[in-house]
Amino acid sequence: MVGNTEVIVIGGGYAGVMAANRLTQRDDVTVTLINPRPDFVERIRLHQLVGGSDDAVVDYRRILAGGVRLVVDAVTRIDAAERSVTLASGGTVGYDYLIYAVGSNSAAPRVPGAAEFAYPIAGLEEAQRLRPVLDGAPATAAVTVVGAGPSGIETAAELAEEGRTVTLVCGGPLGPYLHPRGRRSVAERLAGLGVTVLDGPGTEVTAVSRDAVQLGGGRTVPSAVTIWTAGFGVPDLAARSGLSTDADGRLRTDETLTSVDDARVVAAGDAAAPSDLPFRMGCQSAVQLGPQAAETVLSRIAGKQPAPISVGFAGQCISLGRRAGIFQFAHKDDTAIKFYVGGRPGARLKEFVCRSTVWQLRYEARKPGVRTWWAKDAERAHRLRAERDKAPATPA
Repeated sequence: MVGNTEVIVIGGGYAGVMAANRLTQRDDVTVTLINPRPDFVERIRLHQLVGGSDDAVVDYRRILAGGVRLVVDAVTRIDAAERSVTLASGGTVGYDYLIYAVGSNSAAPRVPGAAEFAYPIAGLEEAQRLRPVLDGAPATAAVTVVGAGPSGIETAAELAEEGRTVTLVCGGPLGPYLHPRGRRSVAERLAGLGVTVLDGPGTEVTAVSRDAVQLGGGRTVPSAVTIWTAGFGVPDLAARSGLSTDADGRLRTDETLTSVDDARVVAAGDAAAPSDLPFRMGCQSAVQLGPQAAETVLSRIAGKQPAPISVGFAGQCISLGRRAGIFQFAHKDDTAIKFYVGGRPGARLKEFVCRSTVWQLRYEARKPGVRTWWAKDAERAHRLRAERDKAPATPA
């Protein structure tokens, strides 16, 4: 491609910032990052915002390369045919390539009463709304956290450490990702903090009211404040724009993160569904997919064939209040193993991970393209072949 290339990155989360920074290694690429907020949100600290120990935001000037133009606005539509995006404030912005990194949000709860009476915390504004509600509730008020993933566990532990009366409703096993050994460690810590854990059969939530949570087993749990952490969804921008998505709304791509509809559209992070086999939502995959999405764009600009993605996992780290935590180790294919680090060392390791994630963003801003190694998952190719073998044959 001759001349300057305009690249738009939609979404300023972990994947979007990494992608935008990586793109600046070429002087003939103009990078515009469009994000609805003026600050970067540390989503892995939102439970701390709810608990009052952190504001969970970082100034973009600390983590964004100087060559990236930040536009604080929301994209309402992508016009792939015209290569332009429409902004909520009016007007359009054209592009040569687009990186779709819109991230994830709270899944719309389908439980009666949850939308009216429960507080989601997957986004900054949601967590900020909840904080004054908790501040205004009596210290003895019953708080119910629904959802047994990392967000639910972290929020329950954070509030219990403050002295709150907390019930964690799991709707199944506690910490489904965790190895049984890690799960026992988490359960012991939550018990030590006084958290009532309701897990196993009959703990799925069937209804939420202003002052209670109803469970499938017929139990009623009193709740002055109900916090909803059960599941994530993705914005519907791709679907509204006529691009192919999977059943959960992620943008469907090939193994180079290129849209199955348009070679000028590349995805990264939680909203990407490469080969209909998406990765676990979270910053661990996002900070790997962001640079690789940028590399796909840079390869196309250079007239080269983009490389397939390579993403591997180390495990999952969970805060258990400010004084304890757990790092659950895993195979690179994201399968938990029996080894973990718990207690105070687990808390220190979790804090190191949170800080190092921001460090990675800053490092990419200063030295785009220098970090090129990824924790490769050699099993992904086998899983892809297995999925394709299971797919029904297409009639000739």
